Amino acid sequence: MRNVLTLAQKEARAYYASPMAYVVGAVFLALAGHFLVSGLSAPVPEASLREMLTPLAFAIILWGPIATMRLLAEEQKMGTLELLMTTPIKEWEIVLGKFLALIAMFLGIVIPTFIYVGLIAWYGNPDTGPLFTGYLGLLLYGGAAASLGLFTSSLSSNQIIAGATSAVALLFLTLADQAADVVAGAPSVLLRSLSLPGHYNGFVAGVIDISDVSYFVTFIAFFLLLTTLSLETRRWR
Repeated sequence: MRNVLTLAQKEARAYYASPMAYVVGAVFLALAGHFLVSGLSAPVPEASLREMLTPLAFAIILWGPIATMRLLAEEQKMGTLELLMTTPIKEWEIVLGKFLALIAMFLGIVIPTFIYVGLIAWYGNPDTGPLFTGYLGLLLYGGAAASLGLFTSSLSSNQIIAGATSAVALLFLTLADQAADVVAGAPSVLLRSLSLPGHYNGFVAGVIDISDVSYFVTFIAFFLLLTTLSLETRRWR
């Protein structure tokens, strides 16, 4: 695990040394504040963060591609990935190290939103259950976006292509619920089962459903496995 943690620390330090990290964090915090104020401005506001957490998941469509597109694509372009793979480090260690770095990056933009939790607690009496489950769901949502983006970044040496592919895939998975409403039968069931928000909304409502947790864990594991296999195939090219 030492190789994994070393890679994760290296990527996290590189990310936070870039001004882009703080720009993205500021935008994410501003969006969170906007969604919260909009919810509290409702005719019958409630002391919760549901109005913030529900639409905030859509901001991950922007964060995921921006955070992941360079992680493997840039290393392929610069030739440093091949150099890294000549070391005793395994492919799965590279993937897991970069994934943990992405989780650290995501926590870096989510944790500042705790200030809104404090404000809600100061002026109201929020139910802590939905707060906990909502943030758990947001973390799983971010992990899913990170694993998907990491996979698309492994497929191309062009950051723009990797980012655009990730953004389109995330947009499709985010809008799958709406698409399911316009079709019927098996396609509708399939689209609903693939929908990221469809498995996330239960967390925001304060419900931890095993099927939703399984969906996100399986999603993350599947794309991390695909990324590992993608890197392994490079040894034979």
